[in-house]
Amino acid sequence: MNIFNDEDDFLVSTPRRNFFDISKNANQNIVELELEKLFERLVVAEKILEEQGLDARLQTKVNEMKFNESKEFEDRLNSIFLELVGNIVTQCE
Repeated sequence: MNIFNDEDDFLVSTPRRNFFDISKNANQNIVELELEKLFERLVVAEKILEEQGLDARLQTKVNEMKFNESKEFEDRLNSIFLELVGNIVTQCE
């Protein structure tokens, strides 16, 4: 008999699922601030790509990386979700 629900265990679920679960229950001001920080980084990254003339290649590279380098893509995506969760949880304590 298992008294623990594995679906609720953050060690069993994915970083993406953890982020969405935590973001629903955490202080919404903190979640919003962390998302704004992420979007600010995205804005700067896109600006750098534009300045170097690489913005047109962005979606091509995203698609290429998702299919040809899927492990690295997922690892990087999971890293972002983990960073967000860590930032949110440490501020909510």
